[in-house]
Amino acid sequence: MKALIGGLALALAAAGPALAETGDLCAQPAQVQGFKTCADIAKAEAEGELVVYATNPEAAELRVLAEFSKLFPKIKTNYTRLQAGALYAKVGAERQAKTYTVDLMQLSDMGMVLDFQKKNGYVHYVSPQMAGYKAEYKSKPEGLWTWGAIGPAGIAYNPNTVPPDQAPKTWADAIDPKWTDAITVKLSTSGLQHVGWYELRRLYGPDYWKKLGELKPKGFDSYVQQYDRLVNQQDKIIHTAQYSGYLEWKKKGAPVGFVAPADGLPATPETWGIPTGGPHPNAAQLYIDWFLSDLGQKAMAENLFLHSGRAGAAPPPGGEPLDKLTLLMPTDWETFLKSRAEFAKEWDKYTGLR
Repeated sequence: MKALIGGLALALAAAGPALAETGDLCAQPAQVQGFKTCADIAKAEAEGELVVYATNPEAAELRVLAEFSKLFPKIKTNYTRLQAGALYAKVGAERQAKTYTVDLMQLSDMGMVLDFQKKNGYVHYVSPQMAGYKAEYKSKPEGLWTWGAIGPAGIAYNPNTVPPDQAPKTWADAIDPKWTDAITVKLSTSGLQHVGWYELRRLYGPDYWKKLGELKPKGFDSYVQQYDRLVNQQDKIIHTAQYSGYLEWKKKGAPVGFVAPADGLPATPETWGIPTGGPHPNAAQLYIDWFLSDLGQKAMAENLFLHSGRAGAAPPPGGEPLDKLTLLMPTDWETFLKSRAEFAKEWDKYTGLR
């Protein structure tokens, strides 16, 4: 992770000191419902609503939001789910039209996060939970965005279809011609798929993905579709399979196997921030304080099966701790951002989109 720290620092320096608002941590955060907050709770409850845009599957994210609602029933939650690219395009179109509807936004593509920061898109709110997160997991200056979760990806298979001794053990094994017409990936709108393309190309060269394209991979919007198809024996393996999806289906008792190649797992942070101009700013501050606390991170791990970035947090149920996994993440997020157009063009070709 040392290379990641240095790369992120360079990226943030390039992003500049743009701030939507200025402010520091409040002097005396209030202890409420088991966590500390600087939000004005009376105003948050008077606003009565919280609009969230994120990339997580709807059913699981709604369970997380429901845990918040149990503590603050006067605040209604409203959720919109899209893959990172589509979500960012939606927010951009809304802002161009001078329409501000979202209170909290999660993106799984750090390139987009830094781009939004450059455009002064984030409110500067320093949560009292910031001390629980490493410097490289937070914006510089603190308070624009925070890594609320980290999602690794490997190779998934159905042991009823692919015996464990025949499952891919390496990333090279995952592009064997025997997987032709039997392998799935995410669409180019996925932040995690972009990281996978970027990092595995760095390790193995551009021909790696050309060989995958020859296997006629099927592209899907959500890992829910991928794991459903795997369990139903419609496909044999998932390439760049979300570890969280494996843990979720495993807990359900579904026949799923997972391989973590020795060279590492592509991983992307789920980055949370408060966009400027949102209609419910106090509710947004209250939620971000809860979400980044031990309570919120526990709800996230137990329902979304993602790894928390908070110091001392337990791994998701059935999962390995982050420090036991080798993660592959870009060391220069600005260069990563610039690669999106090339990635999307190549990936859409492989998945049959034009």
